[in-house]
Parts: sequence; structure tokens; C-alpha cells
Amino acid sequence: MPSTSDATDVTLIDRIARRDPSAVADLYDQHSTLLYGLILRILKDRDETGEVLQEVFVSVWTRAESYNVSLGTVVGWLVRIARNRAIDRLRARLVRERALEHYPLPLLPETPETGAARTERRRAVMQALAALPAEQRMLIEEAYFSGLTHVELAGRFGLPLGTVKTRIRTAMTNLRQQLREVAVS
Repeated sequence: MPSTSDATDVTLIDRIARRDPSAVADLYDQHSTLLYGLILRILKDRDETGEVLQEVFVSVWTRAESYNVSLGTVVGWLVRIARNRAIDRLRARLVRERALEHYPLPLLPETPETGAARTERRRAVMQALAALPAEQRMLIEEAYFSGLTHVELAGRFGLPLGTVKTRIRTAMTNLRQQLREVAVS
């Protein structure tokens, strides 16, 4: 007999098949942490992991009607999609790396100008982060440096998910604006 969470997941897949975007959000909130961990374990790269996780949920959106309850749970289906996408990405990365080994890109020597520009960019980013309110900066730093999802941040800091999303979105907007101003001056 299926558990309550299995039945809820099947209901969400049915809603997704009927093109209910809030169902994707609910499914994401319930299973993104598990899938993120699985993908990260395979790829060992946070940037690619985020991209693959997004691909998984796009695939769920486009292929929800292909889910067959008699073949397993929704979580099992999601794990298979995530695993397959991650392995595909890993294989593509290996092909690119082999190609670069045979045809390496020429390395440009670092000049004093490029080194100074990099130092200036780093300083500008650190100043922009320091200018953020503490509650925004803390969330941005944990998300970026620890790779925590919005759901994980909400749990860690005891905040509503909507508050976490709003603070991060506001912080990113503020950072962009501050860095734009530095670039103009």
C-alpha cells in the first residue's frame, strides 16, 4: 500500500501533467534536496549540479504524463531522471576534457593589468557584500559558499521559505546595482 507521501507525489505528478506550475514548485520543495545531493555526488561541481537539477524539473514538467505508478514511486522516478542527467553531463564533461587535452587552449600570461583588474573586482564584490544588511549577506554567503538551497536556508535559520527567497532576490538586486555603479565609475 502506498504511503501518504507517495500518494501526494502521484497527485503532484497528475497536476503537473495538467500543467499546474504550483505542483512543480511543491514537488521541487519536497525532493530537491535529495536530488541535489545525488547529482552533486556524481558531478562534484555545484554549478553543474544546479543546472542539472533544473534540467530534471524541466524534464518532469515536459514528461509528467510518462510517469507510470506501476513501475515505481515518484521519488524513484525522479532519482532515475536525476542520475541519468548527471551521468550524461559527466560524460559530456569528460569528452570536452579529452578534446582539450588534444587541442589545449593557449594560456594567456597574466599581466600586471589583468592582475590589478582581478584584485579590483574582488575588492568591489567584497565591498558590495559588506554593504548588504546582515540578514541578506548571511543568506547569500551560505547559499554561495555552502551551496545550501532556499529550503535548507529556511530550515537552518528558522525563516519562512518566502522570506528567504525575498531576501536573496533583494540582495542579488542590490549587489548587481552596486557592482554596476562601480563599473560605471
